[in-house]
Amino acid sequence: MLVGSYNNILVFFSFVVAVLASYTALDMAGRVATAEGRAARLWLIGGAFSMGLGIWSMHFIGMLAFSLPIPLGYDPLITAGSLVISIAASAIALWLVCQRALPWVRLAQGAILIGSGIAAMHYSGMAALRMQPGIVYHAGWLIASVVVAILASAAALWLAFRLRANVSHLKLWRGMAALVMGLAIAGMHYTGMAAASFPEGSFCSASNTGVDTNWLALLVIVLTLGVLAITLIVSVLDGRLQARTSILASSLEKANSELIQLALHDNLTRLPNRLLLEDRLSQSLRIAERERSCFAVMFMDLDGFKAVNDAYGHHIGDELLVSVTERLRSCIRAQDTLARLGGDEFVLLASIAGPDDAATLADKLVQSIDESFVLSRYELRVSLSIGIAVYPGDGETERDLLLHADAAMYHTKSAGRNGYSFFEASMNANAAEQLQLLHDLKMAESHGELRLHYQPKFEAPDGPVRGFEALLRWEHPQRGLLYPDAFLPLAEKTGLIVPMGKWVLDEACRQLHEWHLQGFCHWTIAVNLSAVQFEQPDLLGVVAEAIGRHSIPPTMLTVEVTETVAMRNPETTIETLKRLTELGVKASIDDFGTGYSSLLYLKRLPASELKIDRAFVKEMSAGNEDAMIVSAIIALGKALGLEIVAEGVETEEQQEFLTGLGCETLQGFLLDRPMTAGQILERVGQTRPGLSATTAVEPKILVPS
Repeated sequence: MLVGSYNNILVFFSFVVAVLASYTALDMAGRVATAEGRAARLWLIGGAFSMGLGIWSMHFIGMLAFSLPIPLGYDPLITAGSLVISIAASAIALWLVCQRALPWVRLAQGAILIGSGIAAMHYSGMAALRMQPGIVYHAGWLIASVVVAILASAAALWLAFRLRANVSHLKLWRGMAALVMGLAIAGMHYTGMAAASFPEGSFCSASNTGVDTNWLALLVIVLTLGVLAITLIVSVLDGRLQARTSILASSLEKANSELIQLALHDNLTRLPNRLLLEDRLSQSLRIAERERSCFAVMFMDLDGFKAVNDAYGHHIGDELLVSVTERLRSCIRAQDTLARLGGDEFVLLASIAGPDDAATLADKLVQSIDESFVLSRYELRVSLSIGIAVYPGDGETERDLLLHADAAMYHTKSAGRNGYSFFEASMNANAAEQLQLLHDLKMAESHGELRLHYQPKFEAPDGPVRGFEALLRWEHPQRGLLYPDAFLPLAEKTGLIVPMGKWVLDEACRQLHEWHLQGFCHWTIAVNLSAVQFEQPDLLGVVAEAIGRHSIPPTMLTVEVTETVAMRNPETTIETLKRLTELGVKASIDDFGTGYSSLLYLKRLPASELKIDRAFVKEMSAGNEDAMIVSAIIALGKALGLEIVAEGVETEEQQEFLTGLGCETLQGFLLDRPMTAGQILERVGQTRPGLSATTAVEPKILVPS
């Protein structure tokens, strides 16, 4: 027999190629398993080619490492055929690995099929030598090589299937598995080579017509390593892109989830909002109609919440609402829906067997809120007023049930609060009246029913007139002249206060421009801003537009913001007022002393005026507590460089006391009542007939008639 020998360098490279091919196969298995559609098919084809080329190259380099004392060559067609067999076996392996499950029966069948394919690839590659006489195989070693091929295939399939998903330390596990698989593949090859014997006098008929082995080994090594390296690089880049895409998709899903949460839930309490409540109510109506069951809608409002919010500040009010929510939640079942409509209004949608169940639940809710709340060192007490509407007796539509529960809640408040009431037909009149008032209010501006009255502001003690505060009135076609208390709460609750406030600002600036044209150039105008208006992002643009449209000096306009609104979000307030004052507009802190202020923020507010609330002035007399409070407010304002305005001056004693303390500007019925623009001009003309408009404004022109 001819004695063969091996080139150790090529043997080493054959093992390296086997390991690299194994790692590529494992990576491709993971890529095919995670891809979908056309991408999965492309990865399967590309992976089968790379993996098949790697296995075949390992085999071929191993054969090139083998030499006999005779010239050797390889038939190109048979060699190419062995490559095709290797790629086909690799495709079957990848297809098996990317299946959802790999039971032991399928694993055994696949291992036999792929192992037989690898063995066929090896022995067809040996046949490419075209030895004459033929190669003699030792039966034992041949069977052993096939068994090794099948076992190696089984191990490869199992490892590839297990490591296709993202597990911890995935690259390390794949590296170790590739080393084991490389050893198994190399072991199969060299076992097969050990089975081959070459009789004495044999010659290779492909040595002259076949492929020259002198340069073939280098070409195959470079080509194979290049293909495997490119495949791995593309796979790694695709993996990173897929991971980044997965992160972006996860972020997008999270963002969408948060948007849905924001759209359907209240930001503060995380309760369902009106939109989600209406959906749940619609579902409850369908279920109750189908099953002929009943449910209750409970409209709840906190008694005394506004006082807490004004006295302790917006942040304490928010904490109180969260605590109230927790207590209400503890009283209801998982299938019930508790929603917050805004402010201190809540609605509970509860499944009940009858009205008695609703009464029991309502009483439990009232009792839970009746206990005091301890927040930030303060002990706070509020109560709960509930109105109950039961389906189907109290309404068969979403609108009717909510409206009737709201009407019953207002009945509870008028009856003494801190309790509950079931809806009765007599309550509908008040609810209908509120609806009609809201409808009329929506049409008030377009119908020209809004009016401005102007209350003069006097230089202490009794003149001259410095300017006016614009006060809104509604000339209702049936109810007559309505004051703000009758409609502003409804306007703020429904958001109508925003267009109404814009109209007030525009009309006040127009009237001031008209007065200036008439010669009253030193008159100013003050306009109140509600909390809702102050929080509008386009407030600065609205003010600037009104000033520009009517060509009034910005310094002649004062915007008044209540202390409670100013302290609700101090940093935002400071920024908003700063931007307004940069336009030249003056800022005034209204109702000072009734809210919860921080001197740290107060000194930073870019305000030029401080208004003392009428509640202190009304009860003020020498030496009492209100007088001491007013004195402290005036001293504080003076220290901060603010002009002091007192409203609600009704007696000469108040006038004299405030003037003595250094209050520069006074408002009140003692000096004059709010009037229309026409009444103001009539008063001027009646008091000083024949005088010019410029000289007509003297200290005693506007006096009580």
